[in-house]
Amino acid sequence: MELGARVRFDYALVASKLPEIFHALGITLYTWILGLVGACALGFLVAVARRYGPRPLDLALGGYVELFRGTPFLIQLFLLYFGGPYAGLSLDAIPAGLLGLSVYGAAYFSEIFRGGFEAVPRGHVEAGECVGLSRAQIIGRILLPEMTMLVLPASVNMAIILMKETAVLSVVTVPELTLTISAIGTEFYAFVECLFLLALFYWGLTEICSWLGRIGEARLARFRFAAA
Repeated sequence: MELGARVRFDYALVASKLPEIFHALGITLYTWILGLVGACALGFLVAVARRYGPRPLDLALGGYVELFRGTPFLIQLFLLYFGGPYAGLSLDAIPAGLLGLSVYGAAYFSEIFRGGFEAVPRGHVEAGECVGLSRAQIIGRILLPEMTMLVLPASVNMAIILMKETAVLSVVTVPELTLTISAIGTEFYAFVECLFLLALFYWGLTEICSWLGRIGEARLARFRFAAA
């Protein structure tokens, strides 16, 4: 190819591979949503355990949070997928990816939720204690609703980060968007088309997640003011 020759975007190639690409998109959404749900649930449990559990449990869970926030997700995934069998934990690619996303994301979500708990005015909790609410009722009726309003923006940002981290699952052969589109680009030497398309998909998912987050914030704000 001559120096400075113009590279043409191969739309026909992209169109012919759309079934494979949308299948990979489905796997990306599957791993992202399940990983996100797992991370939120585990992160909430960690936050509650650190707030109400004994001091040794708080220290142990704090060590887990610092370890998983302080190391790259790629290294964690390698250790889980390739090192797991040495510890008796042998997982296929997708289950390993789901577990990795959940445990990694939970470390961040636990800190988001812990900050949300601490931001709830102490007087609201004391009022619940005065009327005889149990600890579980205080969490479910006071802390959780108020915390949700406070932590939603940070949680949406974390959800977007986890969505982008699904690209890392390609290194353990999860057939998500990055692995599938990169393989197409390598097979047909169509790197420009494939990388552009890959970026477009992730950008679109980010915008959808942000849009849903804004809708959630607006509805929670209306509920909050109505309750006030």
